[in-house]
Amino acid sequence: MIDAPGRPPYTAAPMSPSSEPREGTLSPRGFRLHYVAWGDAEAPPLVLLHGITGHARTWDTLASALADTWHVLALDQRGHGDSDPAPDGDYGVGAMADDLGVFADALGLPTFTLLGLSMGGRVAMGFAGTYPQRVQRLVIVDIAPEIHPPGMTRIRAMIANAPEVIESEEWAVETAMAANPRADVAELRHRIKHALRREPDGTLTWKYARDVREMMRRGGRREPLDLWERLTRITCPTLLVRGAESDVLSPELAQRVVAALPDGSIVEVPGAGHTVPGDRPMEFVEVVRRFLPPGAR
Repeated sequence: MIDAPGRPPYTAAPMSPSSEPREGTLSPRGFRLHYVAWGDAEAPPLVLLHGITGHARTWDTLASALADTWHVLALDQRGHGDSDPAPDGDYGVGAMADDLGVFADALGLPTFTLLGLSMGGRVAMGFAGTYPQRVQRLVIVDIAPEIHPPGMTRIRAMIANAPEVIESEEWAVETAMAANPRADVAELRHRIKHALRREPDGTLTWKYARDVREMMRRGGRREPLDLWERLTRITCPTLLVRGAESDVLSPELAQRVVAALPDGSIVEVPGAGHTVPGDRPMEFVEVVRRFLPPGAR
């Protein structure tokens, strides 16, 4: 549960110029990586990684809340959002962790705080376990090196069966709500809005690459990295955030993650499933704010 004595509940503040999102693109590996930034570039950097089929704008609520004291950078990972597909079809943790490293290098970030949800959390584990000296603090959201089988079955089916052509934005919202009735409706509408693109022929489709869907239809990725071993190398303070109703991160797996981390702790968010930031956005903001170093506030 959320342990938050001594601070009032978080209330969203009016948007300031520093909290308005700014977009950028880099091509440090020969293909385009798109990202969105908030806050002062001189502030401490915080990098955000979305989940599979997600995109950088899924982080707007969190980023806007933190932009007064952090330089927030949300990356569209390869094959997602407005970044290019993987030229070699590789969507493994190792390849995406390498993307993160060259992305940070290109922006002049030798060290940074890192937060990742689901697939992004696995990428964060891989990066922080390979380059522990570069990550100052780490937040892993509702994921472990292994995925609880019911959640894996649900996610694979959802992605594999997703239609290529979307009837309308409203249809996509209604379909997503039916699949996840816990979702915050305003958050879901915002995420769907930024998850779709209009093709030249006028049809709507998802922004993530078709080969991501094909990978899931074939049974998912085969990951050569031993992420359990990588967890033991992570030296920074690490927070694992679990949705109390998650089917992806079981309580047993969550405890294994915390036990493997040299400096790990866990928070459960009541009423949230796997997509904690989308199900309980304000509670998630407060959890993250409490974990950040006091000097950065």
